[in-house]
Amino acid sequence: MKLTTRTRYGMRALLDIAAHSAEAPIRLKEIAGRQDVSLGYLEHIVGPLIAGGVLRSTRGLFGGVSLMKQADEILLKDVVGLLEGSLATTDCVFNPRLCARSELCATRGLWAELTEAMETVLGSRTLADLMSGDDSSQEGSCVQAAVRPHRRPVFGAHAARLAVSGEDAA
Repeated sequence: MKLTTRTRYGMRALLDIAAHSAEAPIRLKEIAGRQDVSLGYLEHIVGPLIAGGVLRSTRGLFGGVSLMKQADEILLKDVVGLLEGSLATTDCVFNPRLCARSELCATRGLWAELTEAMETVLGSRTLADLMSGDDSSQEGSCVQAAVRPHRRPVFGAHAARLAVSGEDAA
């Protein structure tokens, strides 16, 4: 099973929200900028997470999104389920009547085993686990991207001056 960009970007957005929303809700526009995801697509992603009780949406001048629960209470299985739907590798895993061959199928057991393995792994990990994972401090990781301020690319003469002087673009 290949997870869609909806789940991959959703996980990145959750990491970003967890890293930034301790004080106040975070505006989706800020997350979109840091994660390099279009605002429209991000709005599409957070809808199920709000409806599923993972995120809270706050309206108003200082509104935005924040975690509804602590990061260590958010199971990745629940997040993937909200964003992808069923974790079943095939439809017949949970509903054998969908296929006339299910009773004698040589591969149905394999699909069920793969589904169970995904459910076990995702059911045993939380958002907090991702935030404190072995690679969370590595340059280029999703967690680092979530906590690093968004920087616009520098072009032209200004970029050349920075390269020569060794200054930072910030």
